[in-house]
Amino acid sequence: MSEEIIVPNNDDKNIATVTHLAGTVFSFIPALLVWLLKKDDSAYISDQAREALNFQITVAISMFVCSAILSWVLIGLAFIPIIWMGNIVFCIIAAISTSKGETYRYPLCLRLIN
Repeated sequence: MSEEIIVPNNDDKNIATVTHLAGTVFSFIPALLVWLLKKDDSAYISDQAREALNFQITVAISMFVCSAILSWVLIGLAFIPIIWMGNIVFCIIAAISTSKGETYRYPLCLRLIN
């Protein structure tokens, strides 16, 4: 199976970069907005916004599980800062990759939106 090679222009790279970085502060909202508004304009933006959206949904689910369920056994409280820091680190790595025009795939990400 071969993957289609997408060559983004500078505007596409900038939008993808900001989409990944905005997830660190605003969760899944920026990725959802970009995906809904720009998915038909550029295949690169659609792909990266969908990837950012899937990752932010995964982070939100993980935070909910840790704070609502696992905090009762106190292990969730230890995982919350780890998930928060992982979100920041992976979003920065994704932003650096997309600023170079590369496609980025988050590790440990649920692919809910296709």
